[in-house]
Amino acid sequence: MRVFSPAKINLFLHVLGELPDGFHELFSLMVPIDFGDDLEFSFKGKGISVSCNHPGVPDGSPNLAHRAGILFFDQYRNRTGQEPLAGVDIRIDKRIPPGGGLGGGSSNAATVLMTLNKKCGNIFTRNELMDMGFSLGADVPFFIFGGAAFARGRGEKLEKAENLPKRHLVLCDPGVEASTAKVFKNLDLCLTSKGKYTINTGSNVLIRGNGIDLEQGLHNDLEETACRLYPEIKSAREEMEMLLGQRVLMSGSGSSLFALFSGPEQAEQGGETLQRQWQGGSRKLFVSSFQIE
Repeated sequence: MRVFSPAKINLFLHVLGELPDGFHELFSLMVPIDFGDDLEFSFKGKGISVSCNHPGVPDGSPNLAHRAGILFFDQYRNRTGQEPLAGVDIRIDKRIPPGGGLGGGSSNAATVLMTLNKKCGNIFTRNELMDMGFSLGADVPFFIFGGAAFARGRGEKLEKAENLPKRHLVLCDPGVEASTAKVFKNLDLCLTSKGKYTINTGSNVLIRGNGIDLEQGLHNDLEETACRLYPEIKSAREEMEMLLGQRVLMSGSGSSLFALFSGPEQAEQGGETLQRQWQGGSRKLFVSSFQIE
């Protein structure tokens, strides 16, 4: 069984303040894109094994996908008193760059939970899977939720975002992994958009009638901090904006960058322009798209 595990981008990300537990309250519009990893499941042997073809992603228990498998097995035993499966071997064909702000590990974990649940007769509801996922990471519930969503809290409070226009994008991996913990630790809340945006999405300035003004709303409160900590992100963003002649935004806590286009031809041309300039370097480019109706 081969299952697609999508990446996500944050079309906007606002940090509203610090929560009592030390984490940060966020308001973001998250969208799954047509770019991601593939997970291959083999239901054989005993126990859970996870391997990945990317040298920067660990096999076995340190991998979030492995922890998701263990969690599912434990929750299944607690509910039924039985073993869900004799064993499962999971192989990750990794394309989503680690430390790229695209939710690769979270997406893999969500894919494991959903695939095992389907294999076991959908014993858990979607909300139950989302609760499981949140114990693994704040972005995991989003990938179980399915589709574009306004995310609040630490990212786990999700509301469906509808009527998004189709957009194509050039996605850039600048060749550096950004630490989410380090970015948040160095964030100056005085410089974020705290107070400018309301949690009530219906009255948010980004909403225009029945749709969303994407280009007007592009913003990321974490971008300035990430660029300061990782100069490679800043230099890649500035070069992209110069070569493409348009706004470029960072996703999540970094390091991936993206530019939006209305059509596939424009996105392909933008990717080719960057590829000619960066050929032979450490930066990697991908062309993708999203559409939520």
